[in-house]
Amino acid sequence: MLLSMRSLMRAIVLGYLLCMLSACGQAPVRNAIALSTLQPLPEVAEQAVVPLRVSVAAVISPKGTAQSYQPLLDYLSAKLERPVELVQRRTYAETNALIEAGYVDVAFVCTSAYLDGAARFGMELLVAPQVNGETVYYSLLLVPAESEAQSMADLRGKRFAFTDPMSNTGRVYPTYLVKQLGSTPEEFFGSVFYTYSHDDAIRAVAQGVADGAAVDSLVYQFALEREPELAARLRMIHRSPPFGIPPVVVNPSVRPQLKALLRDLLYGMADDPDGRRALAALGIERFVPISDEAYSSARRLFQEMRFLSP
Repeated sequence: MLLSMRSLMRAIVLGYLLCMLSACGQAPVRNAIALSTLQPLPEVAEQAVVPLRVSVAAVISPKGTAQSYQPLLDYLSAKLERPVELVQRRTYAETNALIEAGYVDVAFVCTSAYLDGAARFGMELLVAPQVNGETVYYSLLLVPAESEAQSMADLRGKRFAFTDPMSNTGRVYPTYLVKQLGSTPEEFFGSVFYTYSHDDAIRAVAQGVADGAAVDSLVYQFALEREPELAARLRMIHRSPPFGIPPVVVNPSVRPQLKALLRDLLYGMADDPDGRRALAALGIERFVPISDEAYSSARRLFQEMRFLSP
């Protein structure tokens, strides 16, 4: 009898196990991996390369800027193996705002724009262009060729073209000349207007739209090379003392590695055939080191005239 009971218990346990095994074969098990249906992992999307953003203050008109600077942008793109994007704005102040906000990495700015940016948010010098063996430029006072004016004093009551409210050569220095005559632009000139680029100010005088304008000597030289006929329609009646040349700058938060890389690339352009072609398009011989000391005379003038800035 005992043996029969043991045999019965074994039969019950064996039947239960067989039932469980049968059920496991029919019902899916949560979190189980079906090895027979594995698929390849999806490919990870390649991360987009962030472009290097470059801004150029509107020293020349936007069309001229795009044409002149494109070879440089292409050169940097090839060397850095990343896209380079040109970001343009109408005024020097707007370009400075882009730098301050960190929206652009590197910029070509006016001397006064550098002084303003350095004072307000620590804008940093990167390099400076060298032209005719120098790193200086001048403010040139221009009148139409047929004008009888010989100095700023002769432009009293005339129509005068400023370039940009922040321009050293195109607004600050000519305002200084007017101040030396005991007046202000609002009182001295018959009317004033802004062209927002030096090449447009040159054309305004050449076409008789303005009786006078003060412009960047580098832009004037470049304009005469591109349009030699302008020389017969313009006359220079005054040249300022030298000022430190408009520099290439960066926001102080730009990574040191990027600043060093950009500096080395710009320094090396004059020794590279492709680099020399890009420099020639800008009328630049090479990029060289520059220190804040080079802008001391412009800083003194800017500080004296700052209260007249809008």
